[in-house]
Amino acid sequence: MKSRSATEQAIGYLARREHSAAELQQKLQQAGHETDKIHAALEKLQQSGLQDDQRFAEAFIRSRALRGYGELRIRQEMKQKGVADELINSTIQQAETDWFWLAIEVRCKRFGEQSPDDYKDRAKQMRFLQYRGFTHEQITESFELN
Repeated sequence: MKSRSATEQAIGYLARREHSAAELQQKLQQAGHETDKIHAALEKLQQSGLQDDQRFAEAFIRSRALRGYGELRIRQEMKQKGVADELINSTIQQAETDWFWLAIEVRCKRFGEQSPDDYKDRAKQMRFLQYRGFTHEQITESFELN
């Protein structure tokens, strides 16, 4: 028998940071809670406003953008966390993030403000930005504005 209910354990997770419903479901399953109790706990938390995928998506985009990650990587990570595609699309569109400017900031922070002189350095910087989740257009623009 579990010492804490699924609801109590989920509240504990949410006290640390926002979680998507799918993340909470997975964590509660790993903790050994029954599926029907997990669903009931999630529904209760959503109705009380303690768990909200919209709020999770907004906070996730904000935190990842502040850490220098681009739109593509953020989309991929949110998908892995079980956020619905429609919610990902609408939240990213509503985010007040200038992805082009962020790509420039991230490149300059990592490599300095000087544009690379040779192809090898430029390719290295492009791979770095691509890994960070910026689009080809954003990467190309980050070199043009210097």
